[in-house]
Amino acid sequence: MDVFADISAVQARIAEITGAPAPGSFQPAAPGFAGALAGALGAGSPPPAAGGTAAAPAPVPPAQIDALVQQNASTWQVDPALIKAVIANESGFDANATSGVGAQGLMQLMPETAASLGVRDAYDPGQNVAGGTRYLKGLLDRFGGDKRLAIAAYNAGPGAVEKYGDIPPYRETRNYVQNVLASFDKYNSGAR
Repeated sequence: MDVFADISAVQARIAEITGAPAPGSFQPAAPGFAGALAGALGAGSPPPAAGGTAAAPAPVPPAQIDALVQQNASTWQVDPALIKAVIANESGFDANATSGVGAQGLMQLMPETAASLGVRDAYDPGQNVAGGTRYLKGLLDRFGGDKRLAIAAYNAGPGAVEKYGDIPPYRETRNYVQNVLASFDKYNSGAR
């Protein structure tokens, strides 16, 4: 039973009924057939710059990130302040971020996790926030709505949280939980 595939199917059906794009759905790189074709073929990226290296993608405007957060918060019933807090601490709102261990995009999804969530391009902000929010919702459900444990599991993995029955005794994870909760309080009070 693939719960995420079922959720994605429901999400796609809701989007079909309401006429809104499904979170993480394909958006053409440019209007018209040429843009749709380029996006479908993965050619929506800028061409390599002189010297053979690809130009860095443009930063994602804060308003676009906020819209993605609100859309996915509503879809998955996750507090938008928590989603923003995770994004702030994972990538600093940089959709092009890559960690030293290979986590990608705004919510720093590992390639295996992204694939299990149906995310084909973890650097696509829509797909990343949709997948990351689904993952966060799953962790909240798994740990009975306990934000502390869900945040710890987002960082250290759910197995580590289950092994210790609490936040694992890893300095990085304890700092991460503290920082995400501080950001959560900040965003919950209405700050950017």
